[in-house]
Amino acid sequence: MVTAVKSKFGYDDTLDAFGVHGAGGTLGAILTGVFATREINDALKDAAGKALPLGLVDGNPAQVLNQAIGVAISWGLAIAGTLLILKIVDLLIGVRVTEEQEVEGLDLSMHGEEGYNLEG
Repeated sequence: MVTAVKSKFGYDDTLDAFGVHGAGGTLGAILTGVFATREINDALKDAAGKALPLGLVDGNPAQVLNQAIGVAISWGLAIAGTLLILKIVDLLIGVRVTEEQEVEGLDLSMHGEEGYNLEG
């Protein structure tokens, strides 16, 4: 996700937050629906007190769908919240620097110091 997908779609994610946390969290959440077992968590029980199957490998394929729905809700909240925050910040102070500042380097143009000494 960090290298191939980011290059293909060309989105700006300097810290690779989406590639690491977004993709990893999504995969982990869905795979929880696959590998959840009653041997680890037997809290879900039927009327007779018998532990019910939790995930796909335990005999409950519906849990994968439940996890996917949870992921979709999380993505929706994250996207809406991010867009709202970006819009507010853009209206107040802006989210982009000028091309000159970018070429000069943000360490010098924004902070007045050199972040990397690449000379000798």
